[in-house]
Amino acid sequence: MANLPHPVQYQGSKRNLAADILRFLPNQVERLVEPFAGTAAISIAAAAEQSARNFWLNDLNKPLIELFKLIIENPSDIADAYAEIWSEQHADSIDHYFQVRTKFNQTKDPKLFLYLLARCVKGAVRYNSAGLFNQSPDKRRKGTQPATVRKNIEGVSRLLKGKCQFTCLDYRQVLNQVQNRDFVYMDPPYQGVCGNKDSRYFSGIDFEDFVLALEDLNERGIAFAISYDGRLGNKTFGRVLPDSLGLKRIEIEVGRSSQSTLLGRDETTVESLYLSPDLISRQFADLTSYISKSPKQLTLLEKHGQFSTAT
Repeated sequence: MANLPHPVQYQGSKRNLAADILRFLPNQVERLVEPFAGTAAISIAAAAEQSARNFWLNDLNKPLIELFKLIIENPSDIADAYAEIWSEQHADSIDHYFQVRTKFNQTKDPKLFLYLLARCVKGAVRYNSAGLFNQSPDKRRKGTQPATVRKNIEGVSRLLKGKCQFTCLDYRQVLNQVQNRDFVYMDPPYQGVCGNKDSRYFSGIDFEDFVLALEDLNERGIAFAISYDGRLGNKTFGRVLPDSLGLKRIEIEVGRSSQSTLLGRDETTVESLYLSPDLISRQFADLTSYISKSPKQLTLLEKHGQFSTAT
């Protein structure tokens, strides 16, 4: 899935894990729902595989959802806008970036947001305590070339146009509306990474509220999967979801951390994927053998103790 179109390079995106995550989708998904859509990496991949018919993209970050609506429904308009903003860069392109950033924080124009995402450091979105975008520009480059951005935008539009619902609701409002034939994929902000609110996200979520929402999904028989906690070496990020939810927890080895390598440490990044009881009962007679097909190392944990490992 490395060649799938992605117009936004977004730190924390599940683009590189999409193939592993999609292997746990139910057969014949009527609608794939992403309450924390971000850059919609899972929906893009699912559309490419034709494993879901329709998609609900939701994110509390309104400019981000508005941007993806433009990308999917009006690809030429947003590609033209990006090319115009990009071409306005001059000898002092750093000042141009800060001008665009200031204007975006005033207007929340999604067309400006695309340029900022393409030009900011490492695609790492950051917000201050007032909810304003405050990431700095990458001084080594001037952002993705317009022709490349246009190609990716058009590719995403071909996959998803006419198949999506776009909202910027609280995730609980979305979960209250999902139906039995939906499959819900969630990638919420980790709790415990940066205090009560991770600066990478427009808004954090309360852990206990999230657990209650998952309990309700279980009671209603909704199939879902969650990317939630992770670890780097021996350091854990985010609280492990409670055993009472009856979830199966898969650890996916992402690879060596480039930051740790620069610091002289050999540490591996691992992310967790939780599978709901309804998903397991519908989809897998032998989950262990299914996992063993993955090219990455995947570990299945039972009540957070190691159950089996495959490479």
